[in-house]
Amino acid sequence: MASSSSPQVSKDRQFIAVIGDEDTVTGLLLAGIGHVTAPPNVTKNFLVVDTKIETDKIEKAFDEFVNRKDIGILLINQHIAEKIRYRVDTYTAAFPAVLEIPSKDHPYDPEKDSVLRRVRRLFGE
Repeated sequence: MASSSSPQVSKDRQFIAVIGDEDTVTGLLLAGIGHVTAPPNVTKNFLVVDTKIETDKIEKAFDEFVNRKDIGILLINQHIAEKIRYRVDTYTAAFPAVLEIPSKDHPYDPEKDSVLRRVRRLFGE
């Protein structure tokens, strides 16, 4: 049986955030995950990454999403996670869960996935 405090930790985490390429973000927005707060402090739960975006902007978005109390899951394209791999690998909190996903042009490589590597270490592989 789960402890009575565990539902409290995830109670307000009602959104999925995404950092991805245009096709991935568009598909997820069409699926209904998009959320934008009202002005004056507009915040979004997604970031579209293209070839012109700088790595520090990706890092900033990652940090903002993992520190928000309303995000339960952060989806990030694996090829984008590679750009900030040290940041993704050092993130160990349970919430939000950070999941690496494939994109249309970049297939999923389980050897690069930080969560899968951690699981393999736990099982002694």
